Amino acid sequence: MATDPIKSVNASPQRWLTRGVLGIGLASLFSDWGHEAATSLLPAFLASLGAPAVALGIIEGVADGFSSFAKLAGGWLADRPHARKPVGIIGYFATGLSTFGYAFATSWPAILVLRTLGWIGRGSRGPSRDALLADAVAPEKLGSAFGFERAMDTVGAVLGPLCATALVGIWGVRGVLRATLIPGVFAALAFAILVPAGRKLQGRRAPSFATSLKQLPPRYWKYLFAVFAHGLGDFAPTLLILRASQVLTPQYGVARAAAISVGLYTFHNFIDAIAAYPAGAIGDKVSKRALLGGGYALGAVVAIGFIFAKPTIPMLFVLFGLAGIHLAVQQSLEKALAADLLAAENRGSGFGVLATTNGIGDLISSIAVGALWSTVSPAAGFIYSGVLALAGALLILRA
Repeated sequence: MATDPIKSVNASPQRWLTRGVLGIGLASLFSDWGHEAATSLLPAFLASLGAPAVALGIIEGVADGFSSFAKLAGGWLADRPHARKPVGIIGYFATGLSTFGYAFATSWPAILVLRTLGWIGRGSRGPSRDALLADAVAPEKLGSAFGFERAMDTVGAVLGPLCATALVGIWGVRGVLRATLIPGVFAALAFAILVPAGRKLQGRRAPSFATSLKQLPPRYWKYLFAVFAHGLGDFAPTLLILRASQVLTPQYGVARAAAISVGLYTFHNFIDAIAAYPAGAIGDKVSKRALLGGGYALGAVVAIGFIFAKPTIPMLFVLFGLAGIHLAVQQSLEKALAADLLAAENRGSGFGVLATTNGIGDLISSIAVGALWSTVSPAAGFIYSGVLALAGALLILRA
């Protein structure tokens, strides 16, 4: 494992819930609370503006594309430890301000601009946040720290839509969108007040973008190849909702099947939230690589289950729960293992490349699975996903 020449003052072998870890966890919770509340209302809001159905796809596609490039640039910036905290504060505030701005939009192109700006802030802050999180604990506590951050992030993702659903009847869509400024500001404040600043590297100039990529160790590129292989089959979880709705409709009807499917997805997110920290903590006790490989293999089990399991509600709860565990293990341990493989001076670039790798893999996977689903059968999409999930697991275990 790479040694860490830079340590924050609160990193202790006995503690993982340091001030920095708590601050980053709270920032993730509040930020996701705000922007997921806005995201859950976005389709209805666009419809009220008279936007065509294709507008949502354009908005999400453009925003995600810019976010991927922002992650690379953010990784390069994060190689300058003194810039990590300012980049994080600006990124959190930009996301909160953009969702607040939706409330004043009168056309879907305005939403496109605001969403893109917010996602640029979200993408650029990620590597700085992850590098500061890795510096906030001792190396043997990385799994616990990243698992906690993932759990807080997921709790925010659950609270956002729930609050939006509860309040939209009282405040209206624009009122709820204006209210998203509150958690957005709290996210930036938590990061600014609680997270220690990164230290300057004495006697070392920050490298150029190309140099920072060349400095990543060869074994890290092998690790990224395994992550990318898994990512190529790791489709968007909304397709699970679609599949559940399809198999339940003949028995329960369209409306009831849709309601049950949303409930299954909420259960999936709940399992993700409660499994994230234990997954990271267990990774600190055993091999992160072995546990991550097992998590990838679990993705293959879920894909096989959706092909062969009986489409009953109890069975679907099992499959959605396993999918939540798979996501929790993946999100908690990928970054923790990356931090183990990277030296402190180039963690920023490493985290940026990891985030971009996942983003590209997820985009290709969702398109490929959707195409196979539509042109061949849902089973073909799940077979594709399962094969690549298993390939990623084998590559991780052999890396």
